[in-house]
Amino acid sequence: MMRDQKKPYDEAVTDAQRAHWQATYAQHPQMYGMEPSDPARHAADVFREAGAHTVLELGAGHGRDAVFFAREGFTVHATDFSATALDQFKAAALESGVADRVTTTVHDVRDPLPLPDASVDAVFAHMLLCMALSTAQIRTAMDEIARVMRLGGFFVFTVRHIGDAHYRTGICHGDNIYEHGGFAVHFFDEALLHSLVQGWRMHRVDAFEEGELPRRLWRITLVKQADHLAEGAVEQRGEQAGARAEFQAGAAGERAAAG
Repeated sequence: MMRDQKKPYDEAVTDAQRAHWQATYAQHPQMYGMEPSDPARHAADVFREAGAHTVLELGAGHGRDAVFFAREGFTVHATDFSATALDQFKAAALESGVADRVTTTVHDVRDPLPLPDASVDAVFAHMLLCMALSTAQIRTAMDEIARVMRLGGFFVFTVRHIGDAHYRTGICHGDNIYEHGGFAVHFFDEALLHSLVQGWRMHRVDAFEEGELPRRLWRITLVKQADHLAEGAVEQRGEQAGARAEFQAGAAGERAAAG
């Protein structure tokens, strides 16, 4: 069933998704396996080269990537809104011998992060920001991420985009959020991505595919700059131009791969 794409976003959708994920993790422990994702491998290389020591992973789930980061020598703080998933993560960390390098917090990304300002070196979020979050909630989350990161810190995140086969299928909840198979996704377009990276330095953006559909995603690598929330208009225009160039390069690579 399709609904009007322009209907107002309903907060209850995100609440329902939280319950759905909790039940899913309970029914399918370690549902994604324990091999790290390709974006996590990329992030580890970026973080290591930047000299990062502390990594915050948002939406860590059962911890396949967080355990990987800990194995790579980083100190990891993992958050997720599913207590069940984090219990599975803590068990996996103990089994892998890295329990002393990880901490966890049950946290809803719609809420302020429970961390001090400038307290982490790097942040990673694989498909978290493209969950059932409104555009306003994503913007707030981005500001919170900037707040807790140290100057020069790297933020690597991935999102599904409007080139994905599930875009505009299933139930539309407004704000480009579509629910398919019980899972709701906020599909990103170029305009949304550009607006979110204002105030950051765009390091690179890459298009890639994942899973059986396959899911089509962007992997974005950003750097926190000084005065993140108070960039001048001229500098913002420069950031937008840089972001557009990076986006177009990634999109061109995606089209070449598809062809």
